[in-house]
Amino acid sequence: QVNFVVCQLFALLAAIWFRTYLHSSKTSPFIRHVVATLLGLYLALFCFGWYALHFVIQSGISYYIMIIIGVENMHKYCFVFALGYLTVCQITRVYIFDYGQYSADFSGPMMIITQKITSLAFEIHDGMFRKNEDLTPSQRCLAVRRMPSLLEYLSYNCNFMGILAGPLCSYKDYITFIEGRSYQLQQSEANGKEDTKYEQTDPSPNIAVAQKLLICGLSLLFHMTITKTLPVEYNVDDHFRATASWPVRFFYLYMSLMAARPKYYFAWTLADAINNAAGFGFRGYDKNGVTRWDLISNLRIQQIEFSTSFKMFLDNWNIQTALWLKRVCYERATFSPTIQTFILSAIWHGVYPGYYLTFLTGVLMTLAARAIRNNIRHYFVESPAVKLCYDFITWMATQLAISYTVVPFVLLSVKPSFTFYSSCYFCLHIASILVLLVFPLKRTQKGSKKHESVQPLWSKKLEEENLLQKNSYSTTNNSFGQKQEITCRYQALKQ
Repeated sequence: QVNFVVCQLFALLAAIWFRTYLHSSKTSPFIRHVVATLLGLYLALFCFGWYALHFVIQSGISYYIMIIIGVENMHKYCFVFALGYLTVCQITRVYIFDYGQYSADFSGPMMIITQKITSLAFEIHDGMFRKNEDLTPSQRCLAVRRMPSLLEYLSYNCNFMGILAGPLCSYKDYITFIEGRSYQLQQSEANGKEDTKYEQTDPSPNIAVAQKLLICGLSLLFHMTITKTLPVEYNVDDHFRATASWPVRFFYLYMSLMAARPKYYFAWTLADAINNAAGFGFRGYDKNGVTRWDLISNLRIQQIEFSTSFKMFLDNWNIQTALWLKRVCYERATFSPTIQTFILSAIWHGVYPGYYLTFLTGVLMTLAARAIRNNIRHYFVESPAVKLCYDFITWMATQLAISYTVVPFVLLSVKPSFTFYSSCYFCLHIASILVLLVFPLKRTQKGSKKHESVQPLWSKKLEEENLLQKNSYSTTNNSFGQKQEITCRYQALKQ
């Protein structure tokens, strides 16, 4: 863990140097790719030793699969291989070396690389094989229309900005950043012609980086002082369960799980700051003209802590992973997309039984929360006073449900997880099943015509933001492809 933090701080300094001395206006994309890749592999080697070879092996074999299989089926083979390779590494790491250890291990970066391998494979399949009219708006905008070179592929997977903690980014956004191509927003005129609205400048990320480093410092301080005093394991302590009242137990459950989140806030915010320091992650300007550096941000802390629905929490927690699950699983699933997505999420996270208990519980909670929201929320939104009371009650219910759901994720093993749930008499499991029996659940219809409107529970709002505000995209290797992408972006903006 010390190595991880030291490497990330080094990456932060390297990012500042990369933006200052290897800026795209001064250096060729080839040099930027080479330096970003070599620095990333050096950090991986320093942090994980020769286990870092797994990153190169996984990426190299995946690239070979892409080349020999062809664009028609490579997304399936890459998906199975990358996820299978990750799973094998997780099995050996967990059940052979250090079961239950929270140390920063090599499987963490492999989880991010697996996301990148699979998402790029699907994007190439969409861009080079599928018909444009069969794609959703987001798929059209993310579609990759040419095969990346090996250097571009390794740079995307193993660059120093994201190799240790991510976050996931789209291949086109990364290439646009490396090549330093400013984009142009197109505005359709009444006569049907397109006219350039403005060309993006290169704003400074210094304020955004400083703010995120401050959040990192506060999160680390909270983790080192408060988290240790509120262990999640105390929820299954025999004496505590025998003597504490139900209100006290539920209050401690909420506090202990809230105290477990700052370590994720620290790691993800620091990773975001590193990318921003290198000049990557600029989304655009808000309505007040303030720069937004949240293109690849992984969380929104305020919205997480004050979530009033299960959906709102998941919308703002591990954002890029939620988008990955949507793009490679949910919107491509032929049946039960919610269940398939939760199962994929569990497999991707690892092989601890607690992960599967959490995500199976999450399916129940998600469906129950959706049913309640669809059937009763509209009765409480007319009056501001009533809505305020409703929001407060749903905030408490959401925080309790999230804490109840993720306890096995932290405890990892089956026995303590079932000890906790049985001590609560599986109350929220039973409540969720009763809700699903009482309230009708609106079913989503998936088809070629309606497929574009289908959104997963946690990412519809986020995807709309990406379509409206995402400001960087890669041009293709011919002018027709470039114009097609510009039209795609404009149509998404108009929607």
